[in-house]
Amino acid sequence: MTLKSGDYVARLSYAKDIVFRVTQIYRDENGEAAAVLKGVAVRLIADAPLTDLERLSEEEARNNGPEGEGEARLLAALARRSGEGLFRGGRTFDYPGLVLHLDGDGEYLKKCAAAYEKLGIPHVGLAVPEKDQPEAVGYYLARYRPEILVLTGHDSLIRDAKDRRDLDLYRASFHFAEAVRRARQYQPDRDGLVIFAGACQSCYEELIRAGANFASSPERVFIHIFDPVLVIERIAFTSIKEVLPAEEAVKASVTGAAGIGGVETRGCFRRGYPKIAEKVLRF
Repeated sequence: MTLKSGDYVARLSYAKDIVFRVTQIYRDENGEAAAVLKGVAVRLIADAPLTDLERLSEEEARNNGPEGEGEARLLAALARRSGEGLFRGGRTFDYPGLVLHLDGDGEYLKKCAAAYEKLGIPHVGLAVPEKDQPEAVGYYLARYRPEILVLTGHDSLIRDAKDRRDLDLYRASFHFAEAVRRARQYQPDRDGLVIFAGACQSCYEELIRAGANFASSPERVFIHIFDPVLVIERIAFTSIKEVLPAEEAVKASVTGAAGIGGVETRGCFRRGYPKIAEKVLRF
């Protein structure tokens, strides 16, 4: 089988559970052909021998695994808001709060930005490597003054790790936790700045302890690209008069409680008056 960069594939040894795109073909230490793979809908980078891969058509890629579920959840969020009467006419205007999204993966960031746009959530998205997020977060918080902060990218837990709270056993959890702590130096109030932090298999307990409102991953599972967006959508469109139970926010995600957890948090949605012709944004 001949594979090339950009092909959709699945791993036979994992029962084709996740759809990937090939990003690189190379020879491993034994001289065997192998590929670097990037999850289409799951925040995962992996390596696999070509003999373990099955090429998928675009239609098969769309219908296999959780790819379509993320889009379905976005559509459900739009339908729910229509039922709640948000974005009504008249002389009032709606402001769901500004999201600042720092992502270690620029390709995933573009997909999240498109989702925010579809959902009508004001956002600023910046591709910032996980290791650089602690240094960058204070500057960007001061520059954009968001109501909501997302810190994500790639993470992983060393296989067969015995102590899941040891940050040395994770690829990026230490960086996410430190970025959360620095964000809390800027704004200590969890309702004054709502924070989602983490990626696949992140150290959930440490991220919550550092000050995140929502984090991944309680069961150290892989999370969907849109999980942060779907959780934030619930916060962005819950009134500041209300406190959103953590269960409601988590249920909005694709991965659910195995991949996302958090604490009850006050909503960020505000209605203003009077309405003007232009969108009311602060950036």
